[in-house]
Amino acid sequence: MPLEYQIVTAAVLDLLWGDPRWLPHPVRLIGRLALGAETWTRGLIPTPRLAGIIAVLGVLAAVAGVGWGLIALGSALHPRLGDALSILILYTTLAARDLARHSGAVHESLADGDLAEARRRVGLIVGRDTDILDEQGVIRATVESVAENAADGVIAPLFLAFLGGPLGAFLYKAVNTMDSTFGYKNERYREFGWAAARLDDLVNYLPARLTAACIPVAALLTGLDARNAIRILWRDRHRHPSPNSGFPEAATAGALRVQLGGTNHYFGKPSPRPTMGDPLRPLTPRDILRANRLMFATYALILAGGLTLMLVAGGS
Repeated sequence: MPLEYQIVTAAVLDLLWGDPRWLPHPVRLIGRLALGAETWTRGLIPTPRLAGIIAVLGVLAAVAGVGWGLIALGSALHPRLGDALSILILYTTLAARDLARHSGAVHESLADGDLAEARRRVGLIVGRDTDILDEQGVIRATVESVAENAADGVIAPLFLAFLGGPLGAFLYKAVNTMDSTFGYKNERYREFGWAAARLDDLVNYLPARLTAACIPVAALLTGLDARNAIRILWRDRHRHPSPNSGFPEAATAGALRVQLGGTNHYFGKPSPRPTMGDPLRPLTPRDILRANRLMFATYALILAGGLTLMLVAGGS
């Protein structure tokens, strides 16, 4: 089966089912593998940064071997089985439905007036302290999470799937999972997590900028402010601690005509950050739904563009 058909099928499955709780998700397995690699490399290598580099390389080698082995074995047994396993791997790397589901649950709690439950639910998708957030803080955290994860949880694996097929997307997911596991600037991971964090920055460089470039078009299609998205993207794209996350977040802030960024709290300590966007209006719970609509439109644009390029290249 051509790769473009595999990608479309995987994208449809993700939109229909998301991440079924009964299915052992590869991300959880990769996370356990990463923690095992940390224990092993720290025990053998006294230099934390070198140990972290070896752990990252070991996890990537294991993930590549498992992914390639599954597809090769399935194809050897029957070509359709190889296609099915390729689609399954691609499907597990995409997260549009789950992102919308989790953020939508926060919106539901806010609509019901249950701030405590909204704090709990947003705590499932962000790393900041959520127990101190007011309604505006919950909305901001949710919108920022949708904007950031639109790039690294939705568009980046799709982008790597177009470039490298199922293995490309699978390896990307391994990199992203290791960054989530090791990429903390605390005493334990400042040195050990250096390789995982830098590699994640590298592989997300193009997807973050591609996402941001498509958000104004998606804003135009969804009735949001495309012109302001371009203006704020250009002005505020570097106003974020991450070299990549500021791009989609700034474009989203502009499209919604709101202000994102500002001070977050982590483990009880404030973390001041620059703001992105202008407070042309206050954030409301419906901005969560608008951010999801923007994410889906961006996803559709990049999926359609990638498929078109593949079809044109295949026909030339």
